[in-house]
Amino acid sequence: MLYRTDYHIHSEYSDGKASPEKYIDAALYAGMNEIGFAEHLNILFNDLTWCIDHKKIPEYIGHISRLRNSYENIIIKTGFEVDYFPGRKKEIHDFLSPLKIDYVIGSVHYMGDVTVDSSEEFYNGRDFNELLFMYFEIVCEAVSSGLFDIIGHCDLIRIFGHQYNGNPEYLYRHLALNMAKYNVALEINTNGKNRPLGEFYPDVRFLHLFREANVPVCVNSDAHLPARVGENFDEAYKLLKDAGYGEMCTFNGRSRKMVPFAL
Repeated sequence: MLYRTDYHIHSEYSDGKASPEKYIDAALYAGMNEIGFAEHLNILFNDLTWCIDHKKIPEYIGHISRLRNSYENIIIKTGFEVDYFPGRKKEIHDFLSPLKIDYVIGSVHYMGDVTVDSSEEFYNGRDFNELLFMYFEIVCEAVSSGLFDIIGHCDLIRIFGHQYNGNPEYLYRHLALNMAKYNVALEINTNGKNRPLGEFYPDVRFLHLFREANVPVCVNSDAHLPARVGENFDEAYKLLKDAGYGEMCTFNGRSRKMVPFAL
């Protein structure tokens, strides 16, 4: 039997559509062994509707902690998905360091002052090859920052289905080597299937590069609705096994432990 974890879930504390309890019920129904909440957190802007209000962080951590002690058949973890901004390493570190959490997902949503996933207008009149190169540079900087346990949707810039003119393998290879160097985990994010892209993040053609570099991995849904907890995980696990993976990450108190897919 597969050991199933889903560490990238958004509740109504950020831009999810239901209470944490609803997601836990869905996770139990989906046969999850572990579930982790990762509310969007932006340290620069506290007026974004899709991020947790900084004032509610203690309430959120306390709420999930109480739920952790209330359920016997599932392990519940507390995390954040944190926006990475180049040059802001110290501010992010200082914000996160006092928080008693299990893991931090680092994600690149912003290029400059604009998010790459909010509107396709960002791409109008721009060279996607150049954008992809620039995006990967920022992701590699996030990897090397030492701030994050997991890198979220590492090629989110593919969200609207734009295609690289040529072969971007060199970008994925460089990212994989950096993630191995700095000991940061990759997530297979199944929510790309629900976006115009219609595919997982990262581009599954290059999963073998991460395996060859011994980059640790986990499968996450990036669920904003309870029904999407664990969505398309069987397909994701098969892809990972085909790439040569046999174990996945679990997290507790910012410490990572590897477990086999099947226990």
